Amino acid sequence: MSVITEVRIPPDDFELGQILSLDEASAIELETLVPSGDATVPLFWVYEPVGDGFLEAVERYPTVNSVTEMEVFGDRTLFRLDWDASQDHLFQCILNHEGQILSATGTSEGWDFELRFPHRKALSRAQACCEETHISLELIRVYNPTDPGAGPWYGLSEPQREALMLAVRMGYYDIPRGCTTEELAAELEISDQAVTERLRRAIGAFVRHTLLTPEPEP
Repeated sequence: MSVITEVRIPPDDFELGQILSLDEASAIELETLVPSGDATVPLFWVYEPVGDGFLEAVERYPTVNSVTEMEVFGDRTLFRLDWDASQDHLFQCILNHEGQILSATGTSEGWDFELRFPHRKALSRAQACCEETHISLELIRVYNPTDPGAGPWYGLSEPQREALMLAVRMGYYDIPRGCTTEELAAELEISDQAVTERLRRAIGAFVRHTLLTPEPEP
């Protein structure tokens, strides 16, 4: 069963993040990746007006063959980057473990990637690869897109999600506990027993849709 993960990576931890500096742009959005021989050619949007300094900075990198302005729409510009990705450890860790880049957006806070892997073992191997090459990868979310029962919140219903998030925020799972089920019940305006049952079911659903997913047959 395939998995999709959302991760955040510091710009300085991978080559493309260093090449596409955000000094002159509020955000950069990857449009697509196009294989071209031994090179990987990204199309990407740069938000805010782009000066010559941006293009000159990009072209200075030895792995960049060229950067070309394609389209201009208001406050964003579409570029084509002819670039050899073989030296970018992040892209190699993703591609060598059967990963696909579904989307990528860079801001001054970091780059947010949405990645698809054929199964969780491939994702784990890609994570290990990133660790070995000193890439800080913050896991935001993992889910199974082919699981029709999972929905957008790992199989949680809206009341279960609300109860679980409130319990975490109020410290119910802290040591020592930051609140009681009675206090959670008062916040949710339900009974103490209903809170206990809702949390139990929420944790069961969460584990089933995240940790107990079937592995692919060899």
